[in-house]
Amino acid sequence: MKAFLKRSVITGLAVILAVHVVAGIDYKTPEGLILATLLLGILNAFVRPVMVVLTLPLLIFTLGLFILVINALLLWWVGHLLQPDFTVDTFGSAFWGSLIISIVSLVLNSLTKSGDSSLNFHRSKPPPRPPKDDGGPVIDI
Repeated sequence: MKAFLKRSVITGLAVILAVHVVAGIDYKTPEGLILATLLLGILNAFVRPVMVVLTLPLLIFTLGLFILVINALLLWWVGHLLQPDFTVDTFGSAFWGSLIISIVSLVLNSLTKSGDSSLNFHRSKPPPRPPKDDGGPVIDI
């Protein structure tokens, strides 16, 4: 339950940021924003896996970038279901909003260590340098 609440708050923050950044996504009441966040979470949990399986060849062909289109369709659908309180005007607005929501959710989930997403930065040691060979002249042919 705690993990669900944490993911819901993160998704809510991401949706708020998308509303303020993307023209064409708007909400009238805070209740509409909360309802949109919850509905988006439910659709991501139940409808998105079905859409991923149905579009698997297209996902493979586009190297996974089609998932952005699936996320945009779900956001657009939420906008149409909650029409007066939460609106998404165009598919372009839904696409840019879903991109912002995905990036913000990835970063916040990574920082709070919730969900399956993670960002890892590794710095490895440079390879050892070969020893200098001063054993004599080298003839290149």
